[in-house]
Amino acid sequence: MAGCHGGSTSSDNDVEFCTLGMFILDDIDFGGTRPDVKNIIGGAASFAVIGARLVAGKDHSRSVSWIVDVGSDFPSPVLDVINTWDTGCVIREDKSRLTTRAWNGYGPNEKRDFKYLTPKLRLEPCMLSDSQVFSRTFHMVCSAGRCVSIVQNILQRREELQREGKAPPSSHASGRPFFVWEPVPDLCTPEEQERFFAANRIVDVVSPNELELGMMFGQPGWDEESDFGKAIVRRILDSGIGPNGTGHLVIRAGKDGSYTFSRGHRIWLPAYHQPDFSGATAVVDPTGAGNSFLGALAQGMVTADRFPAKIVSSELAESAVWKRSLEVLGERSYMLSSLIFATVAAGFVVEQIGVPHLSTTRYEKELWNGTEFTERVRLYTQRLYRTFEKTPQKHLQIN
Repeated sequence: MAGCHGGSTSSDNDVEFCTLGMFILDDIDFGGTRPDVKNIIGGAASFAVIGARLVAGKDHSRSVSWIVDVGSDFPSPVLDVINTWDTGCVIREDKSRLTTRAWNGYGPNEKRDFKYLTPKLRLEPCMLSDSQVFSRTFHMVCSAGRCVSIVQNILQRREELQREGKAPPSSHASGRPFFVWEPVPDLCTPEEQERFFAANRIVDVVSPNELELGMMFGQPGWDEESDFGKAIVRRILDSGIGPNGTGHLVIRAGKDGSYTFSRGHRIWLPAYHQPDFSGATAVVDPTGAGNSFLGALAQGMVTADRFPAKIVSSELAESAVWKRSLEVLGERSYMLSSLIFATVAAGFVVEQIGVPHLSTTRYEKELWNGTEFTERVRLYTQRLYRTFEKTPQKHLQIN
């Protein structure tokens, strides 16, 4: 294992989001359908951070924290892009190694192959600074076994720092953080099932995509309408998600949106980008959309009192479906606006190869791909209001 350097670096703000995903530079081979590209900002960390950063906005950008390992070959233009996001980014430079790089190959039917081109440097919880350890949310992409170990390590370190009087003064430092777990695709196999159930019980959100969830139970994919699809969800919820069984299974289904299940509640939200009548779509490259979805979801779970959430509340104030959802979820109702932010964030990420482009207007407004995040939240929520009224049963089921 790489050395652990969890120092006591403190940031200007409390940390609200921290990812244990890796930063990777991607080379993408499109199989002849378009020119190949190199040095693209990638890896679960970069995309999860983009999702959280969209939700945090400029005023809270530094509460989004992550570690970027920089090798001797790191391109300076990439660092310039990362710096524009103004996140609580910890840059670790090591001239004796190469930056983690990977090759992504696309084949027919969106088949994707992936391999590392240089040795990867995995992040361990002991590498986090004291302020990162007290993050209000954590995002992980890993195996079930590693998920359990990360959660245990983080909780243990928090306890030790509390005892030593090194906890930040903020009110949430003594509470339990939220853990959002993305199972790693190549370990979504029937052999992993029991470990999967064990990991679910210590996280607040578990989120495979529909293909990974199917593979975990020996099927090519998951479909809500099938008996198999219903049985899997029932099994996962019965086994328990979260320490009190009040956690959520969030199934990311690409162009079909997302399905969220918890005990007593199921909600479906459509994807942000819907093909128009000609079948045309704004989707250029889906890489990283799932990571961004979960970064935004995690950040939303702890910022339910801020402007983006107020937009959602005001646009849906008259919706009976929305009111009923808030009622059923009670103190976990932060999940609803968080899922909307997650959907909108993923919509930005699919519009280009790599990460969305950040710019600032002369009035200091932040634009991503030319539009404000909050404006897209408003547009999406207005659309949602209309479909809530038209097909309430499709969106929400209470059991």
